[in-house]
Amino acid sequence: MARSSSGIVAGLTAAAIAAVGFLGYQASATAPAHPPKAAAQEPAPAASPAAAGKQDPAKPVPVPEGSGTGVRVVYSVGQKRVWLVGDAAQQPQQQQPKSFPVVPSTVHPKPGTYVVGSRSGSVTGSDGVPIEHVVRFATQEGVAVGFSARVDGTTPEPDPNKKTGGIRMTRADGDAMWAFATISSKVVVIP
Repeated sequence: MARSSSGIVAGLTAAAIAAVGFLGYQASATAPAHPPKAAAQEPAPAASPAAAGKQDPAKPVPVPEGSGTGVRVVYSVGQKRVWLVGDAAQQPQQQQPKSFPVVPSTVHPKPGTYVVGSRSGSVTGSDGVPIEHVVRFATQEGVAVGFSARVDGTTPEPDPNKKTGGIRMTRADGDAMWAFATISSKVVVIP
């Protein structure tokens, strides 16, 4: 009896994960190209080009304070950057978490803690571009929000006239995100 119960639970879990993935994709695919004008959003603080130029690429970018604890993905909308923070007990003290720049979507998740709810190996993004390693963690304004990489390897700014939730990164960084952020992984969004 226990064997059949665990099979039923596994089947129901797989069906639930598939349903969440389908609903996330459907929400992103059906977002209107020109949404009605909404109330003004608080714009994400932009890093100045001068400040970006001061960052020495040889030096690691420290994980922002107030971004939580434990194993997590940290996404700073204002810094346009992600950190993959591993288990401190398993990381040598001198090794910094992997961090890389991203290109934010036009729809930003609110600051807070989320969990990865669905993932897709490859799909067509809401902007019509083939993408891979999609890691979805939030829904904002009816749009699924997640990390992904364009298959063509580019990271252009999104069309400001479209509601999109894809936070884009290079393919190499997308590979790292895909390996790190599995279902139920914690994602902390900070301003």
